[in-house]
Amino acid sequence: MNPVNHVAIIMDGNGRWGIKYKKSRNAGHRAGLNTVEVVINQCLKQKVKFLTLYTFSSENWKRPKNEIVFLFKLLENFLKKKINRIIEKDIQLKFIGELNKLPMKLQKLIKLSEKKTMNKRSLHINIALNYGSKIELINTIKKIKQKKIKLNEKNIDNNLYTKNLPDPDILIRTGDTQRLSNFLLWQLSYTEIFFEKKLWPDFNDKDFVKILKKFKNIKRNFGSI
Repeated sequence: MNPVNHVAIIMDGNGRWGIKYKKSRNAGHRAGLNTVEVVINQCLKQKVKFLTLYTFSSENWKRPKNEIVFLFKLLENFLKKKINRIIEKDIQLKFIGELNKLPMKLQKLIKLSEKKTMNKRSLHINIALNYGSKIELINTIKKIKQKKIKLNEKNIDNNLYTKNLPDPDILIRTGDTQRLSNFLLWQLSYTEIFFEKKLWPDFNDKDFVKILKKFKNIKRNFGSI
């Protein structure tokens, strides 16, 4: 059976869920946080060591300003209220993306959250924030040029936001949309992809465990027979 070390998730469908049930996109984003907690708890239970969540893409700045402000405030409140619980659960937080373009208050909170959890080991959570895979690759190549080292696969791996982490075994995208949306394009080269029809707030622990079980029984050839 295939071990599951790293799960990446595109948490799609919050806004549509909010409009459908609450007539508010922001209500969907708030409901989506509950699903995040459900998945985190299942990762701990199932001994998944790495979880990467696509939280806000570099293209999401095109959304209405009030929605962007709400999303950042929602994340701020989550970190303030849940950080002690995260520490108790032995979870390490790492934020990846162009973080210097985020509001200063959020940047400070991100740095504090990373510092407080840096020695935690049960689960490593990457929060992709203002993240775009193409920008990541461009920045990676710039780093390699600055270091004056050879441009090859190993050096690209070692200079990505996700350096020192295993590539995702599984990618889950909810919301009945089948595309990668500029997420971990390099890292997903041999990842098993599961597209789910459910909107993110409707995704539950049984759905997550079902995907893990399917993955464990997949024959993975990596180019061989």
